Amino acid sequence: MTAPEQLILEFEHRSALSGEDFLVAEPNRRAVDWIDRWPEWPGPALCVHGPEGCGKTHLAAVFGEASGAKPADLGAQPVPGPALAGAWIIDGVRGALARYGEERLLHFYNAVAESGGSMLLIDREPPARWMVALPDLRSRLNAASVAEIEAPDDGLLAAVLVKLLADRQLKVSTAVVEYVLPRMERSFAAAGKLVARLDRLALAERREITVPLARRVLGDG
Repeated sequence: MTAPEQLILEFEHRSALSGEDFLVAEPNRRAVDWIDRWPEWPGPALCVHGPEGCGKTHLAAVFGEASGAKPADLGAQPVPGPALAGAWIIDGVRGALARYGEERLLHFYNAVAESGGSMLLIDREPPARWMVALPDLRSRLNAASVAEIEAPDDGLLAAVLVKLLADRQLKVSTAVVEYVLPRMERSFAAAGKLVARLDRLALAERREITVPLARRVLGDG
């Protein structure tokens, strides 16, 4: 395995609204390519889906930074015009459908499309699995561009771990990263929680982060 200190240099970095770097790699490259194409999308909507912790919300922040996109308010009555001509984000489409109903999303979709705006629709599942009953809404979603973000692979997780540790001004050996990778949950959220736990224990014990310390944090002995 390539040392994480070298691995992290192999990924493209994108800044996000949070101030964190977004690492571009094969699991998320298709979605990032679509974000880069904005505003030259073939239609008004892009649907991005992927498992929990794969970086969907982080990518939405990158899109917001690049486009000025704002969270959509499906509770308001949409009126076509300049106010809807920008970019919009719905993070968790199925939850929004459950709260507001399909007609609200259809009206918003139509108003944004008529105004020349764009929508980034985010969910864990692809649009085909959103169980939309309204034919007009279903046809619009079926025609939307779709990009999947896959669960991060070992190379991307290693780079994320090193970056999160560096953000805390912590340095670890390659052996530590190689030890935790096959034993941790495969998500960015889990990587953040793991680094925070490693930092707390190392600080409490005033020691460096080593494999034995990581073993204790992971509960391996």
